[in-house]
Amino acid sequence: MSFYLVVLAVEPSATAHDVRQMADHCTGTEHRDGELDQRIVSFYEELRARFPDHPPYDPESPWMSAPLAVGIDHVSLTISYSPRGEAAVDVVLDLAERYGLVIHDPQFDEVFGLRGDYEVPVGPSD
Repeated sequence: MSFYLVVLAVEPSATAHDVRQMADHCTGTEHRDGELDQRIVSFYEELRARFPDHPPYDPESPWMSAPLAVGIDHVSLTISYSPRGEAAVDVVLDLAERYGLVIHDPQFDEVFGLRGDYEVPVGPSD
């Protein structure tokens, strides 16, 4: 069993609605072209140093799909619903906060990280 998260580089003025639209676009077949967002680059490099997403694959990897899907402004994660997945989520939350990124959880349609709050999801009316 697994679950899905999208980590996004958004503008500081973004609303939860903006994040949801961006996440929908990022998980589609058409991706934006342009310069890589350095926040995403740093996030991904540090995340994969901790939890590699390229061969040889570790049997204890938290990733249910690898390599991770990476775009200029996002990283999409399919995470094992397990203790190893929980450990990865803790790292994802920490790194996203450190690099000023937001997280969209499509299972519950929640957005975390706007205005630096990673404890409480941002509601749909934001």
